[in-house]
Amino acid sequence: MRAMAELGPGPHRSGDVADLLQRDVRSLGPCRSALIRKGMAYSPSYGDIAFTVPLFDGFMKRIMPLNLK
Repeated sequence: MRAMAELGPGPHRSGDVADLLQRDVRSLGPCRSALIRKGMAYSPSYGDIAFTVPLFDGFMKRIMPLNLK
C-alpha cells in the first residue's frame, strides 16, 4: 500500500505499482485482490487500482515506512 501511495492519489496502472516494487505484475495479483476485497482499494477500470478513501495516499506515507526491496 505504501508503494501505491508513493505514486499519489491515483488511479494507477497495476504495472506502475509493480515497477516501483521491482516485481512482476502477476505476482501482485493476490495482494491487489485482497486490498479490493477489504475495501481499501478499487479498480475503476481494467488494470487500474485506486484508494477508496480520498487523501489515503498521504495518510499511508505518514504512518508506514517505505520498504522497497
